Amino acid sequence: MGPLRALPPDTWNDGPTLADLAQSAASALGFGDMRPLPVPDSHTVVILMIDGLGDLLLQEHSVFAPALFRHRALSMCAGFPSTTATSLTSLGTGLCAGEHGIIGYSFAPRDLDPSVAHTLNALRWTLDAADGPSAYQVFPPHEVQPSPTAFDELTHSGVGVTALMPGAFQGSGLTQAAYGNPADYRDASSIDDVRRGLTEAIAEGDRGPRLIYGYLPDLDAAGHLWGPGTPEWRERLRAVDEAVRDVVETLVPGATLLVTGDHGMITAGRRIDVERSPELTAEVRAVAGEPRVRQVYADPGAAERVAQRWTETLGDDARVATRDQVIDEHWFGPRPAAHVAERIGDVMAVGQRDVLLTRELAEPFETRMPGHHGGWTAAEMLVPLVVTTGG
Repeated sequence: MGPLRALPPDTWNDGPTLADLAQSAASALGFGDMRPLPVPDSHTVVILMIDGLGDLLLQEHSVFAPALFRHRALSMCAGFPSTTATSLTSLGTGLCAGEHGIIGYSFAPRDLDPSVAHTLNALRWTLDAADGPSAYQVFPPHEVQPSPTAFDELTHSGVGVTALMPGAFQGSGLTQAAYGNPADYRDASSIDDVRRGLTEAIAEGDRGPRLIYGYLPDLDAAGHLWGPGTPEWRERLRAVDEAVRDVVETLVPGATLLVTGDHGMITAGRRIDVERSPELTAEVRAVAGEPRVRQVYADPGAAERVAQRWTETLGDDARVATRDQVIDEHWFGPRPAAHVAERIGDVMAVGQRDVLLTRELAEPFETRMPGHHGGWTAAEMLVPLVVTTGG
């Protein structure tokens, strides 16, 4: 399978997905009987999320990640769009995007704001742009994502849940949407912090059922700044792998380590600025999403005309579809909830191959980045599942 080969929507749920991970972990701990992933019975399950760890990238650069590759069990579909806010919420809730409602890097929650006056940047929880004003008053996290998280449900069932993430993320909109409110939240802002935090938590031994979650953003940051596969990226992969190796060595009997990613990444190719073309801006109220996948909110009654102009202008550089087509083709899952369906753009466009649909004035940093994700190529959509147990 070529890394830039598109994975059509009807294949995304044929096999294991990132949304299966929380359910499998809960069952392994004795809470539930559905276990779609091969997670053995355990008193402690450790989930390490490596942001930006795509399965094809891991296989291609396995020499720099021997510990990860040695324990790689299978490949999973992250879900669509292949972006952090969506994937982390899928992992934390066990739901696909059409059910939990975090349908991209940014989108318009029209069920909460029918005027589409603002879009929500779900990664930063800001209005209209990554550096926009706070969105907490306009779009409260518990209203944008009202479903319970697996983390909170396990806590209520008596499982000890520990989260190791940067302190700045504690209580953020995305943390609330994806994980709820972990009571045992430990600041871990570097690879060494996460390594040390995980090994110390594991060393506490069998204290009843426990879920320990760690998050590493470093590999994703290197991919965005320098590009996936570059020397800088490979060095970050090596450092992450060394941390995983150390955690594996400290696993006690009855403890299981699960490592995965939230998406892969591709190197940017042709850039098309969608805000510099009169054909692409006509009768458009707002554009959300990210350079690999755009959600377009049209003026009332203009959706079909906007879709036609985007299709004719972009040609084979993008797959363009109306909201009804997106729902019928199950882009966000087989049965999007009614309130989530309202959030989907009137028109959506996914960059084909390595094409970016940029907004240079509104998103200067995102436009310049060499590494991107969000689309539906195998390189972006597939993530590994690493499984290893102690003893």
